[in-house]
Amino acid sequence: MNINTGFRRWSALAVIGGMFMTGGAQAQSGTPECIAPAKPGGGYDLTCRLAAQGLQETGLIDQQMMVRYMPGGIGAVAYNHVIGVRPDDANLIVAASTGAAVNLALGKFGEYGVDDVRWLGALGADYGAIVVGADAPWQNLDELMQDLKSEPGEIVFGSGGTIGSQDWMKAALTAKAAGIKPKSLRYVAFEGGGAALAALLGDHIDVFTGDLAELKPRLADGDVRVLAALSEERVGGPFADIPTAKEQGYDVQWPIWRGYYVGPEVSDADYQAWVDKLKKLADSPKFAELRAARGLFPMARFGDSFDDYVKEQVGEFKALADEVGLTQ
Repeated sequence: MNINTGFRRWSALAVIGGMFMTGGAQAQSGTPECIAPAKPGGGYDLTCRLAAQGLQETGLIDQQMMVRYMPGGIGAVAYNHVIGVRPDDANLIVAASTGAAVNLALGKFGEYGVDDVRWLGALGADYGAIVVGADAPWQNLDELMQDLKSEPGEIVFGSGGTIGSQDWMKAALTAKAAGIKPKSLRYVAFEGGGAALAALLGDHIDVFTGDLAELKPRLADGDVRVLAALSEERVGGPFADIPTAKEQGYDVQWPIWRGYYVGPEVSDADYQAWVDKLKKLADSPKFAELRAARGLFPMARFGDSFDDYVKEQVGEFKALADEVGLTQ
């Protein structure tokens, strides 16, 4: 079946509480709604519920936001649905993440690209990390990169994603910042971050590219050493002593942002109304508690700034994918 035909066939479907509904079964006029482009319980569900709970508890919306589940095509079904069926729905926002930017760069959303929706903003993020075992020979990122330059095939990277995934991108971008061709990396893909971390602790791989939030218990146990956080600046709490890659001379950031987009025909006034709500929410002390409870760090980019940021990200990811032959 042609992939675009498949997307169009599914784009008129939504999932509410696990039941498929036709595209005509939309929220009533005026009812705020967030589409989570996945099944309940994952990161997109968290992203929608973060907005829904935050906006209601801070009084920025006066009625409960509906969360609608629309799995399929790793986000492509929801993307195609919004563009093709509800392009001007001013009451609808859709959860997105860095993963959506990666998939857009790889052309996995069919005929549509990053310019075909309006990017609203991000309310929080986790950050990538370069991790080794506690007994590894490298004390900092530069030591690892110097050894990688001299023997790129001897150091084994691993993570919970295949080549082209977010975790692979973290390794590839870090290597590239050191002047090392991503194609030369020796990389092992695992079923998930837990399996990759277990492989690191079992000395089956040398370097794990994961996320800061998932490392918190391991840091407390002293099992791992985080050589670099892929954040713009150091984050606080138990991660305060971890240097960024940038401060060590490698200008790489990998925020796993949690954000939202709207349809391409939403008016400027309605778009700005959503941007203003998200900005006020991000500034709320109550929201800071909600965000921290979900293991997210502060990130606040909205409106044109966020739109430019996502498009720049997609361009960077596409260039890297082209370099290693992941795109056609």
